[in-house]
Amino acid sequence: MTGVGPHRVGLVAATAAGRRHARTLADAWPHARLVEADGVADALRAAWAAYDAVVVFLATGAVVRILAPLLDDKRTDPAVVVVDEAARHAVALLGGHAGGANALAAEVAALLDARPVVTTATDAVDLPGLDTLGWPVEGAVAAVSRAILDGEPVRLVADAVWPLPALPSNVHLATPAGVDPTATGPESGGYRVLVTDRIVPVDDRTVVLRPPSLVAGVGSSRGVLAAEVAALLRRAFAAAGLSPASLRCLASVDVKADEEGIRATAEALGVPLRTWPAAELATVDVPHPSEVVRAAVGTPSVAEAAALHDGGTLLVPKTASAMATVAVARQAPRGRLAIVGLGPGAADLRTPRAVAELRRAAVVVGLDQYVDQVRDLLRPGTRVLASGLGAEQERARSAVAEATAGHAVALVGSGDAGVYAMASPALEYADERIDVVGVPGVTAALAAAALLGAPIGHDHVYLSLSDLHTPWAAIERRVAAAAEADLVALLYNPRSRARDWQLGAVLATFAEHRPPHTPVGVVRNASRPDEQVHLATLATFDPGVVDMYGLVVVGSSQTRLVGGRMVTPRGYRWRG
Repeated sequence: MTGVGPHRVGLVAATAAGRRHARTLADAWPHARLVEADGVADALRAAWAAYDAVVVFLATGAVVRILAPLLDDKRTDPAVVVVDEAARHAVALLGGHAGGANALAAEVAALLDARPVVTTATDAVDLPGLDTLGWPVEGAVAAVSRAILDGEPVRLVADAVWPLPALPSNVHLATPAGVDPTATGPESGGYRVLVTDRIVPVDDRTVVLRPPSLVAGVGSSRGVLAAEVAALLRRAFAAAGLSPASLRCLASVDVKADEEGIRATAEALGVPLRTWPAAELATVDVPHPSEVVRAAVGTPSVAEAAALHDGGTLLVPKTASAMATVAVARQAPRGRLAIVGLGPGAADLRTPRAVAELRRAAVVVGLDQYVDQVRDLLRPGTRVLASGLGAEQERARSAVAEATAGHAVALVGSGDAGVYAMASPALEYADERIDVVGVPGVTAALAAAALLGAPIGHDHVYLSLSDLHTPWAAIERRVAAAAEADLVALLYNPRSRARDWQLGAVLATFAEHRPPHTPVGVVRNASRPDEQVHLATLATFDPGVVDMYGLVVVGSSQTRLVGGRMVTPRGYRWRG
């Protein structure tokens, strides 16, 4: 569980204080419910049976005694978090990282202003659990995790570079050449983490991670049963020595998008079904085209073409049963580039998703001062590529190059990375070889607006006054258009030592279209320790109070100062 999200959470409380805390959680989580019964023990047993996770306001010992007879398998038992009567501690009791109890404890603690208590070994020392990487895992998870924790040598053996999170220095990448990933026993070299989609022998010192590398193309006659499709897939995977746990998706032609037997198989396997038009599949080069298939659906291949649609290597040529056809291809690893907005500066304005991406990354790229803000969040072994001001293109190219090489990369910037920041230069270089994840952040404009009051309650525009990338003549035209349109204007990069006259000229342009009492605000270092807020009007504002760390907000003709705050109405008349 990486967030409460759609997970159903049962809340159990024995006292009025516990129920009060439980209601706080229920108000925040739409999928949380207070479980009532004749007694707290019955309520806890009912929550255990019916919910994905349980938060219980009771003594830890009592919870242990009630739940002990119900324990079955940590992979299927619900996560349990125990909170004391005063809501001082949220204890991850059962479920740890794999079951989501550690993450749930952190969320409970944040809502109740409590302290999360996590005792899972890997989480306690800030190492990624092998069963929390998002991929299926098999083998000696506990033994290999303990070896990693104890600093013993562990070999990471992979056929290719996969976007894994940072691993500690005692986990050594073994190059594929000269390493047999199927070897076992003492000669295999001690503890190992194998990353492979192949069926391999596993001993008591080996963990196998299953990357999402396989695509199964599926064709069928109308009305095929799911049992036939599933049986054919099993035979194809077994014959090729491939693990179904590495299946990325099923793929087919779009006329099969509603074929119930194929759809049900994908749902049972827990993978998506992707489909393409016949004309698009007809362009894919396949080893076994069929004119009969072309006549029927408009493409000479369905199974092989669908499996190979995004490239890769065909491992299982088309193989058929009475009503179904299957082919399996292996796709090359795709690197992962997360473009992360860190917010305006304060740690509590940094989103949980941004933190999760930083902890998932093996490589973090960014401006040195921004990287320094988040070094405490990075896992041991994270490689940091930091550079100074003015190296935006270099940082963008470096981040994309690392992701293209197959790594999990986080490119960080302040505010939102898509607003005058790193997303645009990075995506100019990124292509289809990498997966890109955008993580929005609280912008400087939003942080400044919140401090000023409600200046952007109606239409507004962001404008940068820096002519480093935009000719000043173009900036002047945009300022004039915004002024004439009576838009609230948020001015980024308003003034520096090298650009000391432009802000005054811009304010003069706004003054031509707005009354002199129009509010103007400037916020310097919003949400940081040296934060400053200054309010004036177009008639009284002094551009000299602004430097490169400030953001200027110019109100519209409707913006007013109310109680010392800038307020722009939402299109309604002012009263009185």
